[in-house]
This record gives sequence, structure tokens and C-alpha cells, in this order.
Amino acid sequence: MKSFRLGRFELSTVRDGLFKLDGGAMFGIVPKPVWEKVAVPDERNRVQLSLNPLLVRTGSKNILVDTGIGSKRDAKWNDLYGVDHRWSVPESLRSLGLTTRDIDYVVPSHMHFDHMGGATTLEAGKPVPTFPRATYLIQRREWEAAHDTNPRTKGSYWTDDFDPLERAGRVKLLDGDEEVAPGVRLQHTNAHTQGHQIVRLESEGRQAVYLGDLMPTSGHLKPAWCMGYDVFPYEVARLKIEILSRAAREDWLLIFDHDVRVSTARVVKGEKDYQLVAVSLMEGPCAA
Repeated sequence: MKSFRLGRFELSTVRDGLFKLDGGAMFGIVPKPVWEKVAVPDERNRVQLSLNPLLVRTGSKNILVDTGIGSKRDAKWNDLYGVDHRWSVPESLRSLGLTTRDIDYVVPSHMHFDHMGGATTLEAGKPVPTFPRATYLIQRREWEAAHDTNPRTKGSYWTDDFDPLERAGRVKLLDGDEEVAPGVRLQHTNAHTQGHQIVRLESEGRQAVYLGDLMPTSGHLKPAWCMGYDVFPYEVARLKIEILSRAAREDWLLIFDHDVRVSTARVVKGEKDYQLVAVSLMEGPCAA
């Protein structure tokens, strides 16, 4: 696990292993000879991705951002997505001295299976909240999109990842930006999905942002490098420019959810484009 201070906050990368997605889908309109320079595909054209939820310890609250892919699926599904669960979120929390009952808030950036799958776990064959004391903070528009899918989005949402949370009374639906705790602010982006949200962190003058799937890896730095999964790619590109500009100007720390190598980075404005300066690299058996 990677832990570091951000003012009063302690931030930790919480690992949920590795998985793979189709390289063409991950890089959209970018030609393969270009994108494979930053993400080498396997024989099935899949690129390796990490699952890096973020634990924020404010001193009074434990906040988990995203939950990983979870462990509810069968062997066939795990093979399709190349799931490698050498780490899990509960195991990662234990290595940091916490249990799943110590989480006060869970903040899914959105409800796709690789971000929401770990929100529930199987007990006696039935899905129940993995974090039984936590309040799950979800944008209302995302909740509605997950329950009213279309042929393009249907495969990304699994109801057993989130409906058990509602039955247990653990869901709070949000209508836009919200401050979870002093210095921890959720920002509704309406970009990757209708209810996608990023997490802005500020403490003692230091700032960081967990990007979710707005910028899933350091290889997606260029505004035009959007995913085929993006519901609103034009909005993704616009927000990337806005965030990178502010991040460079105000010295933000960027936190990547799916990068197998770069955990956190700062951004600087070059002559022609933005460039990343890695602050922390992934370590341990999940690092590529």
C-alpha cells in the first residue's frame, strides 16, 4: 500500500488487484499503433489495468473512494476480464489497521462494475454491503442511469453491486456537488457517465484530486485520448483541459484509479502540452 500525508489527511492507495479491458475501448478513436506505445496489449488485445481505490483518513472520518471489482463473479467472467485478485480491498484495509466496519463513507466515482463491484460481498450466497456501517454517497443521476440502461451501457452495471445497499438503507443520493467532510468535496462531472464524480481534497493549503474514469491512467493525459466507454467524450475532453490547467497552476496532486505504475503525479505545463511528474509509483505484486 502507498500512504502519504496531504496536510492533516492521510491518503492510502487501497489495492483490489488487476484486471484487463480491450485496448481499443480504453483509447477510443486513438489508433492502435499510437496507444500501444503507452499500454502494450496482450494476445486478446486487452491492456493491463490496476484497481486503486483511495482511503482518506481525515482524523475523524474514514472515507473510501471506489471499491474495486469485488469477488462475486464466476471463473468465466474473471477470465474474460483477466481478473487477478492477489490483493483485495478488505485485505488492503487490514494491512492499514482497519476493517470493513471502520469505513464511514463510501464514495463510488460511478457505478460501473470495476468501481462498484466491491461495494457488496456474498454471504451465504446473497450479496450484502461490504462496508456495513458506511453511507454510500452516489449521484442520483448515476443511480437512475444504472437502473435504466441502454444497449451501450447495460454490460457496465450489475444490480447486485448496488441494489442490496438500498435494501440495507445505506444509500444517500446526491444532486450535484457535496462536501462530505471539511476539505473533502465531491464534484459531479457528468462526463464519463451521467453521474460520474471526482473527489477534490484540500488540507493545510495542499490539494489533490481523485480522477476516477475522467482520466483513468497517466496514458489518458491528452484531452483527445478518451475512452470508448465515455458517454460524453466531448465533456471529458473539456474537463481534462480545465482540470489540467488548474492542477498545473495550483500544484494539485493527481491520483489515478487504473494506472498499473503511477499512483500519484503532479502536472506541469510544457511548451506544447501538459506533462506528468510522477510523485509515487505502484509497489508490490500488483505493479507492472
